[in-house]
Amino acid sequence: MKAGARELGALRQRWAAPTRPRPIVLIGAGGIVNDAHLPAYRMGGLPVAGCFDLDPARARQLAQVWALPRVFATLAEALATPDAVFDLALPPAAVHSVVERLPDGAAALIQKPLGVDLADATRIRDAVRRKRLIAAVNFQLRFSPQMLALRDACERGWLGRLVELDLHVNCRMPWELWPFLASLERMEIALHSIHYLDLIRSLLGEPRRVYARTVKHPNAAHLASSRTSAILDYGDEVRCSLSVNHHHMHGPKHQLSQVRVEGLEGAAVAVMGVNLDYPRGRPDALEFALASEEWNELKLVGNWFPDAFLGTMSNLQRFAAGEDALLHTSVEDAWRTMALVEALYESDRNGGTALESDGVAS
Repeated sequence: MKAGARELGALRQRWAAPTRPRPIVLIGAGGIVNDAHLPAYRMGGLPVAGCFDLDPARARQLAQVWALPRVFATLAEALATPDAVFDLALPPAAVHSVVERLPDGAAALIQKPLGVDLADATRIRDAVRRKRLIAAVNFQLRFSPQMLALRDACERGWLGRLVELDLHVNCRMPWELWPFLASLERMEIALHSIHYLDLIRSLLGEPRRVYARTVKHPNAAHLASSRTSAILDYGDEVRCSLSVNHHHMHGPKHQLSQVRVEGLEGAAVAVMGVNLDYPRGRPDALEFALASEEWNELKLVGNWFPDAFLGTMSNLQRFAAGEDALLHTSVEDAWRTMALVEALYESDRNGGTALESDGVAS
């Protein structure tokens, strides 16, 4: 099927809202809740019943800013809220213990990543199964307006068979905003590029094998790593690569934050503006070149931050109510993204093929 510029407006950019939204209870009141979760829920008209945080002062401040009806004194009090959907905006190491305390059969949205590593993700997945939870992971890049439109175009066949996916980020990320990152054994892939890996899985499926190197930068030697190069192997006719550098210090002219997807019938380039001039960011953008036509830009209805955060919660609530047939970022699916992350770290540990001094591979 071929499509012209006049048809781009038909592409999906918003996830449908739940018909009867359930109250959301926030477990965790950190910066991402203030900057993305709550703006998205207000935008979508989703009710928030209250919040809990181990730091009561932080919870009270969040509640005051957003006029939340309640600050819970304890986790048990928060988890006792009837008919609630629990939004677990927690550090990776805290997820498993809170999941174990959720009421059996509850609905929950878990902040990415799914635990600290694949072993932790497996413990969380097993707890979700045992407790019969309806649980999703907040891999929200899939639900940004531009990526919903890109996937819709792919599913309509407008790009044809996909043969090329290249993700390139070259920006200046202010890691000093998150001091806790210095204590982590894993950083760049586990906390940032994991978004891109999850997106790639949603478009191309599971790769056969991976090759990766993730490294430090002298200006951020306290971080486990902050730059990554990776190749995902999808066979002999698909090229898929990631190049991620968070330390571009030479002005905005050559900054880059984009995904390029090419098929046999067309191509698309998506700009993820949040990485450019973070945390203010710039607008997202999405262009298509379909069949023999020139490039045309789709007018987007919003950006990755905060709009995509409404999509993950809406899909969860609609799935719990029987309105959506598929929970797209379910814990089961998110476990596969965690397995991909683990494979990249394993590749990084194993290293490449060494060269002898005469240039012949050893």
